[in-house]
Amino acid sequence: MQFLLAFIVAGPLLGAAAALLPAPPGLKGKSPEQAVLRHGVTVTGAVLAAAIVLALGFDHDQPSKMQATTDISWIPALDVRIHLGVDGISLPLLVMTALLTFLCALYSYFKMPAGPSPKAFVALLLVLESGTLATFAVLDLLLFFLAFEMVLIPMYFLIARWGGAGKQAAAWKFILYTLLGSVVMLLGLLLIGFKAGTFDMVALATDNSALSHTTQLIAVLAIGLGLAVKTPMWPLHSWLPDAHTAAPTVGSVLLAGVLLKMGTYGFVRILLPITPDGMHTLAPYLAAFAAVGIVYGSLACLNLAKQGTGGDLKRLIAYSSVGHMGFVLLGIATLTPTGVNGALFANIAHGLITGLLFFLVGALKDRYGTSDLDTLAQETGAALYGRAPRLGGLLAFAAVASLGLPGLAGFWGEMLAMFGAFDPAEGLSRPAFLFYMALAGLGTLLTAAYLLVVVRRVCMGAQPAADAPRLADVQTYEFAAWTPLVALTVLAGLWPAVLLGLTDPAVQKLLAGGKS
Repeated sequence: MQFLLAFIVAGPLLGAAAALLPAPPGLKGKSPEQAVLRHGVTVTGAVLAAAIVLALGFDHDQPSKMQATTDISWIPALDVRIHLGVDGISLPLLVMTALLTFLCALYSYFKMPAGPSPKAFVALLLVLESGTLATFAVLDLLLFFLAFEMVLIPMYFLIARWGGAGKQAAAWKFILYTLLGSVVMLLGLLLIGFKAGTFDMVALATDNSALSHTTQLIAVLAIGLGLAVKTPMWPLHSWLPDAHTAAPTVGSVLLAGVLLKMGTYGFVRILLPITPDGMHTLAPYLAAFAAVGIVYGSLACLNLAKQGTGGDLKRLIAYSSVGHMGFVLLGIATLTPTGVNGALFANIAHGLITGLLFFLVGALKDRYGTSDLDTLAQETGAALYGRAPRLGGLLAFAAVASLGLPGLAGFWGEMLAMFGAFDPAEGLSRPAFLFYMALAGLGTLLTAAYLLVVVRRVCMGAQPAADAPRLADVQTYEFAAWTPLVALTVLAGLWPAVLLGLTDPAVQKLLAGGKS
């Protein structure tokens, strides 16, 4: 199994190198461009298949135990090791990353975004996949940092070269924000490693006695800042709407579905078990920022959804991510098994639902040439229920899933995060967390309001003139790319034990200081 995990992490890198090679004559198909896009589908499909085999072979009776481990000395002088492994916390993120990247590669095969060479596009997509998969699989602090940074360059180029209006400014804003946060994060990781004498995350989670309270506090501030930028936590979120609005469809899907999860995963994997005292001191402040982010994101979306504001649908969904990731941070800040399980569930739910939403908005933009809400709702007379009923139905489904309708994936994570805030860990101010819970509850109402406004305006808009051009409904390749996300959203909503059964034992062990 350890070779399987190593292949999952390294396979996309080898695929990226192969994508840049000339295609053999027999594999070129209609054109070299088609051949390299098919290569992207093949490599991401192989990685997804390996991830599914890994999940099937995972010992579900011991989800708190690191499995499929590889531990090889890399830099002996610093005790840096190539240490890989998965448990119940990282396995769902690993599988979701492999799935979303495969669906993006499949979608791009039929709908390649306008831009330079497809070779470069496929290579960047595969490097991005390798970096995100490595982030969820590595168990060494310095390797985590390298994997965490590895995704920045490919995402920068995907936005800057294949994006839409304002792509250069958005790409620079993305790279500058995340790089500045990462510099501070590296200092925190080095502080932990040098003080404890090891960078091994498993050893540090089991025994952090070498880290004083002050050291832990400084480490949480430094590492937390870098993670908060990537999450993104209010008020460090301002790079996100621009990046999403300018990014191509698959860039937005991966940015929302995968990259944002790297930040919250770092909180759970590194800060909770390794610096528990520092987290306990700063948890109320993290919860406060999370609660404000929930309300702020919802209010921003409500404003964008109003008629006459010129709101962009991609920008609206980007702001909705600020609110949804606020629930994840609130769950983590409660320092309780209930809250952290809710955060991990909300992570997966957000990846599935928001990934689907960005696919759908990308399809709308392809058909109308714009994602401006006023244009969609008025000038073109979107009225999707009448013009493209399948597309309209899917958009409405994704919207109600995003607002947390019971029975769909979006419900459980947010509810458990608020349950955690209702009864936070010992030593945390319960009145303060009850206030944050109330703000989160207000956020759910505002979320329902703006998403229902979007559905009413786009799906139930004014009927177009009789001579209006015909609108294509969902195509076969779009069904292929979106159906898994719909199915998993329903499955996770109706059977939450699929995820919670994996995460709960691992979270219990993590909060107990690495002891089962």
